[in-house]
Amino acid sequence: MADNVEDIKSVDELRKAQAAAQAQGSSITNYSQWEQILQDFDTAGIQSTGTFSGDVQLHSQVMQKIEAFIEEAQQIQKQQELNPKNDESSKMDNQTAQDKEQVVKANVANGTSSVILADYMKYYHMLN
Repeated sequence: MADNVEDIKSVDELRKAQAAAQAQGSSITNYSQWEQILQDFDTAGIQSTGTFSGDVQLHSQVMQKIEAFIEEAQQIQKQQELNPKNDESSKMDNQTAQDKEQVVKANVANGTSSVILADYMKYYHMLN
């Protein structure tokens, strides 16, 4: 029974199988490891494959995905720690650039209107 345990889908089933094996004077191979894997599966909402080897393989795949996700999240967090200042400063730079552009436009408009007004006044006085 120790090596041929199959169709174990939960921690409770594994514990019952272990108790039955111990009653017969043996135990389930890798019981502690499998129990931890099944507990991790319960926590994550993952269904067991029913076999130790299948669960080990599935657990390994899940752990790799989790590690990759954590690594990606850490990289994003590092970028966000470095970039908020840049984001804020780039927003300020954009706003400052827009403000400067508006000032230039206003100066050009004022200058143009001043020239037009001056020319108008000059011609007005010439005609009178």
